[in-house]
Amino acid sequence: MQQESLVEYGARRVIITITAIFCALLEIVDTTIVNVALNDMRGNMGATLSEIGWVITAYAIGNVIIVPMTTWLSQQFGRRNYFAVSIIIFTISSFLCGNATSLWELVLFRFIQGLGGGALLVTSQTIITESYPPEKRGMAQAIYGLGVIIGPTLGPPLGGYIVDHYAWPYIFYINIPIGVIASLLTLQFVRSPKYGEKKSASEVDWLGIGLLALGVGSLQYVLERGQEDDWFNDSTILILGIAAVLGFFFFIWRELSYKSPIVELRVLGNGNLRVGTLLSFLMGFGLYGSTFIIPLYTQSTLGWTATQSGMLMIPAALTTAFMMPFIGKMLEKGIPQQYLVAIGMFLFFVFCFWGYKIISPDTGSEAFFWMLIVRGVGMGMLFIPITTLSLSTLKGQQIGQGAAFTGMMRQLGGSFGVALITTFVSRRNELHRVDLVSKLDTNNPAVMNRVSGMTASFAAKGMDTRKALGSAYQSLEYSVMKQSVVMSYMDVFLYLGLMFLICVPFVLMVKGSKKTKLDPSAMH
Repeated sequence: MQQESLVEYGARRVIITITAIFCALLEIVDTTIVNVALNDMRGNMGATLSEIGWVITAYAIGNVIIVPMTTWLSQQFGRRNYFAVSIIIFTISSFLCGNATSLWELVLFRFIQGLGGGALLVTSQTIITESYPPEKRGMAQAIYGLGVIIGPTLGPPLGGYIVDHYAWPYIFYINIPIGVIASLLTLQFVRSPKYGEKKSASEVDWLGIGLLALGVGSLQYVLERGQEDDWFNDSTILILGIAAVLGFFFFIWRELSYKSPIVELRVLGNGNLRVGTLLSFLMGFGLYGSTFIIPLYTQSTLGWTATQSGMLMIPAALTTAFMMPFIGKMLEKGIPQQYLVAIGMFLFFVFCFWGYKIISPDTGSEAFFWMLIVRGVGMGMLFIPITTLSLSTLKGQQIGQGAAFTGMMRQLGGSFGVALITTFVSRRNELHRVDLVSKLDTNNPAVMNRVSGMTASFAAKGMDTRKALGSAYQSLEYSVMKQSVVMSYMDVFLYLGLMFLICVPFVLMVKGSKKTKLDPSAMH
C-alpha cells in the first residue's frame, strides 16, 4: 500500500516529527506575534490604524489562498521539494519584512510570507500523519496539535517581550535560524510519496487557481476590513462580497467538472471529513476568537501591557500541552472521538460562561486563571479528536487533501471569529451606551446626587464650580463608556459559549471510530 511505505521508525521519525512541528509553530506563531507589535510599527511607518491592519490581512490572504492548493503543489513538485521551498520562501520573506522601510513594502512581504506559511501548516500535518502507522495516528495528531494550539498563545507574550526589549523587526528575524535548520532537515529526512504523474502546463487548472484566489482573497478582505469600513455600506466591501460569492460558486462548478482539478472537492464525499471540516471551522472560531478577545479586553479595558496580556494565556497553553498525550492515548484505547469532542465543547461553554460571570471594569489576573485552565483542557479535547475523526477513513493522497480542508476551515473559522467578534463588540457597545445614557435622567435624585458629589470632590481639588461640574459630567461619561464596553464583552462570552453548547448534541450524533485501529471497517 502506498501510504505504508511512508511510515517511519526510530530516530528518523523523531527528526521528521520535530521538523514538521517547528514548521507548524513558525507559521502559527507568526499569525499572532504581530498583533502586539502593530502599535510600534504604526509609529515607525506613520500609518493609520486601518492601514497597519493590512500587515495582518495580507498574511491571512496569502495563507488562505495557498492552503487548498498544497496537495496539488506537492504532487507537481514532490512533497519534500515543495515543503523545503515553502520554508525558504517563509524565511527569506521574514528577513525582508524586518528590513521593510515603508508600510506597503511590509504588506507585500507579509503576503509572500503568507504564501510560504500556508504550506507549512497543512504539509507538516500530512507528513506527521503518514510517518506513523494507522493505530498511532491519534498520538501523531496529539504531537502535531501541541504546535497548533500553543502557537497562537505563544505569539503575544513572545511578541510583547521582543517589542518591549528590542524592536519590532526582531519578531521577524527570530524566524530565520529556525527556518534555515528546518529546510536543511527537510531536504535530508523527508520523503515524497509517489502519487501519479505531474501535470503538463496545459493540463494545469489555471482557471481554478484564479477563481480560488478571487473567492478566498475577496472573502478574507471582507472579513478583515468589514467592521472598519461599515460593511456593505462601503462600495469596495460590497463589490468584493459579490466577487467572493461568484468566485466560490464558479470555483466549485469548475472543480467538480474538470478532469484534473486544483482542489479535489470529491474527497468531501467522505462523511467523517465533512463533519471534521465543519468542526474545524467551529474550533478555529473559538480558538482564534478567544485568543483575540482576552488580550484585547485586558489591554483596552484593564490597561495591561502587551507582555502581561500575553503571559496570562501561558498556563492555559501548558494545560493543553499536558493534555495532548493523554488524549492521544485515549484515542488509541478506542474511546470514540465524538465523545471527546462533545466534552471539549461543553468545557469551552463552561469557560465562556465563567468569563461572562467574572468580567468587570477591574477584574484581577487571578480571576482569569482557572477559567483559562478550563479553556486549555477543552481545546486539548477538541483538537486531536476532530483531526483524527476527519482523517481517520482517508488513505494515501486523500490524507493530504483532507488535511488541507480542515486546515483551511480552521483558518477561515478564525477569520470569521475575529471579524464577527469585532463587529459584535462594536455594535453591542453602541446599544449598551444608548441604554445606559437613557437611564441617566436629570430628574432622578440618585443621578443628581452622584453628579453633585463628584462636582464637590473636583471643587475640593481647587476647580471653579463650572469646571468642576464639567469634569463631573466627563467622568460620568467615561464610566458609562467603560461599563458599556464591559457589557459588550460579557455578551461575546455568553453568545460564544451558547454556540458551543448548541453543537454538543449534534456532535454526539456523529458516528466515529469504535475500534483501536483507525481503519475503514471501523467506520460506518
